[in-house]
Amino acid sequence: MRATYERAEQIVSRLTTDEKIRLVSGKDAWTTEALDEHGVPSIMLTDGPHGVRKQTASTDHLGINESVPATCFPPAVTLGSTWDPALVEEVGSALGRESRANDVAVLLGPGLNIKRHPAGGRNFEYFSEDPFVSGKLAAALVRGIQSEGVGACLKHYAANNQEFFRMSCDSVVDDRTLNELYLTGFEIAVKESSPWTVMCSYNKINGEHADINRELLTDKLRDDWGFDGLVMSDWFAVSDRALGICAGLDLEMPGSGGAWDAQVKEAHAKGLLTTAELDLAVTRVIDLALRASEAEGTSEFDRDAHHELARRAATAGTVLLTNDGILPLERTGSIAVIGAFAKKPRYQGAGSSLVNPTQVDTFLSALRTAVGDAAEVHYAPGYDATTGETEEVLLDEVREAARKADVVVVLAGLPQSYESEGFDRPHLRLPDGHTAVIAAALDANDRTVVALQNGSPVELPWADRPAALVEAYLGGQASGSALADVLLGDAAPGGRLAESFPISAADLPADRDFARHPKQVEYREGLFVGYRYHDTAGIPARFPFGHGLTYTAFDYSGLSVRKSGEGYTVTVTVTNVGPRAGSEVVQVYVRDPECAAYRPAKELKGFAKVHLEPGGSEKVTLKLDRRAFSVWDVRSQEWRVEPGAFEVLVGASSTDIRARRTIKVEFGEAVSPAHGPTVFVANDNEFRLMLGREIPEAKGPLPYHRDSTVADLKETATGRVVAGMMLQQAKKAFDMSEADATTMAMFDAATREAPLRMVAMGSGGKLTLAGLDRLIRGLNVTSSKAWRARS
Repeated sequence: MRATYERAEQIVSRLTTDEKIRLVSGKDAWTTEALDEHGVPSIMLTDGPHGVRKQTASTDHLGINESVPATCFPPAVTLGSTWDPALVEEVGSALGRESRANDVAVLLGPGLNIKRHPAGGRNFEYFSEDPFVSGKLAAALVRGIQSEGVGACLKHYAANNQEFFRMSCDSVVDDRTLNELYLTGFEIAVKESSPWTVMCSYNKINGEHADINRELLTDKLRDDWGFDGLVMSDWFAVSDRALGICAGLDLEMPGSGGAWDAQVKEAHAKGLLTTAELDLAVTRVIDLALRASEAEGTSEFDRDAHHELARRAATAGTVLLTNDGILPLERTGSIAVIGAFAKKPRYQGAGSSLVNPTQVDTFLSALRTAVGDAAEVHYAPGYDATTGETEEVLLDEVREAARKADVVVVLAGLPQSYESEGFDRPHLRLPDGHTAVIAAALDANDRTVVALQNGSPVELPWADRPAALVEAYLGGQASGSALADVLLGDAAPGGRLAESFPISAADLPADRDFARHPKQVEYREGLFVGYRYHDTAGIPARFPFGHGLTYTAFDYSGLSVRKSGEGYTVTVTVTNVGPRAGSEVVQVYVRDPECAAYRPAKELKGFAKVHLEPGGSEKVTLKLDRRAFSVWDVRSQEWRVEPGAFEVLVGASSTDIRARRTIKVEFGEAVSPAHGPTVFVANDNEFRLMLGREIPEAKGPLPYHRDSTVADLKETATGRVVAGMMLQQAKKAFDMSEADATTMAMFDAATREAPLRMVAMGSGGKLTLAGLDRLIRGLNVTSSKAWRARS
């Protein structure tokens, strides 16, 4: 037991009930309460995950108001495509140093929710569609942050896979899918990095809000996985404070001005919340405060060094999708750079993760500096950087510049307004203006390279036309220099896709029920997410999971799979047989050809990144433990291995398998039969069997209750008046006079989709929960009378 925890217990023994209740809620937007007379300090928490977003003046949790300058590292989507835990840990250490320099005790990240659907508005903040990659890289980032004496925070726990009505929507997911896909990444990160904190999500999971879900917050997280830190709410995610404490939610954030205090005190007085349960939460809050305030770490950092690290991370996450040999570029002749992103790059996502960068490199400037006088560089904007729209005069400039150039580089992708926290993308297409610019350049010059800056997959029906296609993702503040490094060959493209790029969103089974109903989302695809679907169904992705080319070539040889305890050791030799230095990601998949429980065609269970000079070789060794062969057995509620034949596949992507071995696993036990969707989207009967119960009926907006949203109020005349008043108050609380279109869209979604209890919690005492209950009763009486009158 930590010394700080023991001291926290001693402090708790001296506190009054009122003092305890005060401590389990935050002081304000970003800090915890202090009890100076008892030696309990206040500490600051602030947004990450890819940079320190510390607000010093007006504060908010939506990324609206400005924050202090900080290094904007590549977001998780780009770090995910590095497949490099060592590099990600290095980035984490830098984040920890910057946090300490700004007196930040806990950085709110990393996010590691699974990318169930590529249109998820916040996918740029998450690592992968695969829980193994997500868990390993999240653990690395946590280790790095915490190595500097700053706490990290895994979020958003759990099954938060869309932005649409994320604050109230119910994720209906079967137990096996929940455990194998949506919890495994969190489990890996908890066990391998011991994060100081975990953040619960807003949504419900199978009918129960995350903040009051004892199975998740205590049974899984603490009892099964050994988590010994603090669980906090997402901002205003508390649905019932007393029940939350009972379930294992220690800290309400932000402070709600004591909105829940009376309820907690009454529950405690009635014995519904025991003293032991309250004391446990308070102890964890004090333990975190002591731990953070007394931790050792480096509070100084080198801005230039961090910028260079951001640049290195961006190159390592840049994925070369196609290349006919045009890359790396020659530094001679004339180069046409087309696309407004060359001057105004898209380098990070929008919302609460928005970082105020210390500097920003642009591709156009970086390229001109790199080639010097050896080549001519001409520029045509092509489209508006903010909207993505174009017009004929701009397209004429594109055609003219492309015709005159020896080689063309087009920068395209998704403007910030297309993807943000708060809302999901309605489609996977590029803006029409970007598509028109790409077509114009390709028609004028077939020596055209297209580089994409976006936070998640896009549909690419023209992908075979460019001479090369590069996925640069969101590269952070050094994105421009990093892209120039890769295109010129000063750095090798090190990225591999940590998510599949579908040919069309309509191909995906999750597309049938994604961001469609405000009250409920049904995970009828089960385990068939990403490559698990594509490779099982035989529906190819445009670019498969794990894919990425290099400027060299790698050979795999000598695959060996040997028994090692209740697991296996996989060894394979990788040799750089090409002319340039480069990196390769060795991926190990496991296939179970016959099992009582349905399984995808293959699942990733190991990976390693190797860096080799020309002619160099490395023997890669990876361990496959018992879990690598297991399924979650719903009947026994444990991980089980069904003995029998398994295939171990080693490759460079989920579809580029270089070697395989069949092994006979003799350990294990019987696995209970479990059936999934026969055509990858479960029908009603199949989904009932997967759930083990009846499919819940999505509830309508009436009658009103605390979980009703502001949008629900518009169902009745009186409700519309109340909703209008609430929205007016929300706009008064935030200065939106200079907000851009993305911020306005996020703000509108957040206010429209907010549950009524959240309105009360954020009202600064103007609307108490008791007052809200009276308002709801009045609204229901009015709506009932109106309904009877219509009937």
